[in-house]
Amino acid sequence: MKTLALGNEAVARGLFEAGCRFVSSYPGTPSTEITAYAGRYDEIDCEWAVNEKTGLEAAVAACMAGARSFAGMKHVGLNVAADPLFTASYTGVNAGLVVAVADDPGMHSSQNEQDSRYYAAAAKVPMLEPSDSEECRAYTRLAFELSERFDTPVLVRLSTRISHTRTAMDEQPPESPERRPYEKNPAKYVMMPAMARARHAEVEKRMIALGDWCEDTELNTLTWGTERKIGVISSGIACQTAREALGGAVSYVKLGMVYPLPVKMLQELAEGVEELWVIEELDDFIETHCKKHGLRVRGKAELSPLGEYTTEQLRRAILGASPAEEASAASAAPLPNRPPVLCPGCSHRGTFYVMQKLKLTVLGDIGCYTLGAAPPLNSMDYCLCMGGSVSGLHGFLKARPEAASSAVAVIGDSTFIHSGVTGLIHMVYNQTPGTVVILDNSTTGMTGHQHNPVTGLTLKNRPAPVLSLAELCRGAGVARVREADPFDTPALEAALREELAAPEPSVIVVRRPCALLKSTARKPAVTIDAGRCTLCGLCLKIGCPALTKGEQAVGVNTPLCAGCGLCAGLCRRGAIMTGEGSA
Repeated sequence: MKTLALGNEAVARGLFEAGCRFVSSYPGTPSTEITAYAGRYDEIDCEWAVNEKTGLEAAVAACMAGARSFAGMKHVGLNVAADPLFTASYTGVNAGLVVAVADDPGMHSSQNEQDSRYYAAAAKVPMLEPSDSEECRAYTRLAFELSERFDTPVLVRLSTRISHTRTAMDEQPPESPERRPYEKNPAKYVMMPAMARARHAEVEKRMIALGDWCEDTELNTLTWGTERKIGVISSGIACQTAREALGGAVSYVKLGMVYPLPVKMLQELAEGVEELWVIEELDDFIETHCKKHGLRVRGKAELSPLGEYTTEQLRRAILGASPAEEASAASAAPLPNRPPVLCPGCSHRGTFYVMQKLKLTVLGDIGCYTLGAAPPLNSMDYCLCMGGSVSGLHGFLKARPEAASSAVAVIGDSTFIHSGVTGLIHMVYNQTPGTVVILDNSTTGMTGHQHNPVTGLTLKNRPAPVLSLAELCRGAGVARVREADPFDTPALEAALREELAAPEPSVIVVRRPCALLKSTARKPAVTIDAGRCTLCGLCLKIGCPALTKGEQAVGVNTPLCAGCGLCAGLCRRGAIMTGEGSA
């Protein structure tokens, strides 16, 4: 049956069809929906992990125990999971193990645009790269077969455009593989040096076998164009862009397996065309392989290593743009800039307003709240990686101990559990008197409201123990732990002043549920008394998109307003009224 499906939805379908029995992932855009869709299949035991390393470690052990298993993550999440991935390459598998990694060329929702193909080469595991939803389904299913045939984890590389685009998918009946028997085998699964040396030799043998297999696999295809002038080597979404840009006159090698890479097919294309191009987003991974084998190719010298390619960009570089095309591009009106903002009613807005008011140095983290760095709040000075704010504060105060009264770490609830708690333990152990602010909005907000250990529900919406962040911090050795309401800005300001003055580590858990949660009650929109409003601009400093500056008074976009009342609490003239009256 043919359906339209997101690439991520198609990967989940491939998991179901392959008889995958266990999925453990941490949400990360653009990979999140794979696990969310997989959770809809009753046959799959599907869970949110506290981080990518934990998820992959669980999947590796589950496959060792005999169940086909999967872990999904975004590209920076693979950094976190690299430790188990590299060693799982040595141990190999029992039942199949597949890892999906979604890269983000253009950084639509990421702090960098690293190229995950290098992980396949470094870990010495095969990598497949689909270019549409049907291939997402089929490649995921095939990946389990390859995993078991070659005794290896298999990486499936996606990208934002593949993950979040709907194309046709051909649903197939699922397999029902029996759980494989588990047999005690320390030489294969206990990676102490003596065993690991022997397993490394097996990895090298496997790579030779995979190299031979990739020369003949139908995953890689050669299609001759109507002319034999230009040839293109590509994979994934870049192949789709190239075909759209260059048309049927061009000859193409489409690589469905991007590690290891073939040689013979590329040589055949090179011998049959006058000019050979490698079109790949981000780094020159395929291009370097071609040059290593003596092929004269063009690529990154003319094409950018930055972001996503467009059809116009490829036409100009490879075919040459006509004067009419150049004129049309030059005359096109630029699109207005629409930067992301914190939502109306966002619980983070009051926190950042107070931090800006106190002129604090804020070491931030990965989440919706990273937008606290944007105007008009301008309240974040640093953001590196998941969990980096807390250990970052520790390092900052080691270099500038006098800043203990004016610097804080800010981190979300899910991110704190992911990797922030280790930084807090580190800070307490080394007796650094820093203040950590945990923004608890009762969800994993940035990636679409997934459950985590503080929400009391699992991915399958089953009841779970509720983790107390305050008690967790106390268990880590923090004596000074308190809670605050981000909409009560005077009380939050007082709490920050008090904790920043303390000569020991402290934590403030700022708690309000995300305004977009269905369980969050939406209040009536605020109203403005134009007679009292003096256009002082104080309420506009919080950057709420529901407030606008008019000629005579501040205006309210009523459908946008969540009625949180934060602006009313800031107005010194009493010009802003909530549903309960003026604040």
